[in-house]
Amino acid sequence: MKVYVDLLFVLNLIYDFLILMTVSVTLKRKASFKRIFFASLWGALTTFIIFIPLNKYLLLILKILMGLIMIVIAYSYKNIKYFLNNLLYLYMTSVILAGFLYFLKIEFNNLSYLLILSIAPIILYLYVKEQKNLKKVINYYREVIITLKNNQIITLKGFIDSGNKLKDPVTGKYIILVNKTLIEGIYNIRSPMYVPIKTVNKKSLLPCISIKNIKIDNVIYNNYLLGLSDDLKSNDFDCLLNYHLLEDM
Repeated sequence: MKVYVDLLFVLNLIYDFLILMTVSVTLKRKASFKRIFFASLWGALTTFIIFIPLNKYLLLILKILMGLIMIVIAYSYKNIKYFLNNLLYLYMTSVILAGFLYFLKIEFNNLSYLLILSIAPIILYLYVKEQKNLKKVINYYREVIITLKNNQIITLKGFIDSGNKLKDPVTGKYIILVNKTLIEGIYNIRSPMYVPIKTVNKKSLLPCISIKNIKIDNVIYNNYLLGLSDDLKSNDFDCLLNYHLLEDM
């Protein structure tokens, strides 16, 4: 089988550059174009170790070591966590790209290297986009510490809901929806206030209770009520935070 060394070098240079750029965008690393290029050049040069007569275990160790050097060239070394995070995303991105390209090569045997090369940025773009979407979702989850009027403190897992813009027209306070069963037993709900709300299908009255405050990310908020819901059931969160919190944070 013929191996075109120059083509192999160029392809690996471009792939390494795309992968490092993807890691840089995903992790928001402020790496210069020059550093990423030289790191890609190093990665492409290390391709030639496959021609060295070494056993597979030694070859694997050598590849890993060269990958470590490539990470340091591209992003420098700040601390072990920073370094390992870069390394993790480098290999994760490499595996995803290689997997997709291998699948395309198997399914479409006649794909040219030029076409495969043009597909690679699209794959990495979609990967970055999904990573950002995932981070957005994760950022909407918050640990919520609620102090009730009887000084009872409860800790809940909250989700900031873009659809929850409920507000009491009388007090002007925003409403956090919580499962009623989580409050029963630790707080006397004999005389809640009823706030008129409008859902997609109907208008209704939502039972609410006053609280002292809520604490999120070590910041205390006072302008909120707890809306007691019978329908709020989820394994992912205990309460739906008001969208107004995004403005307060």
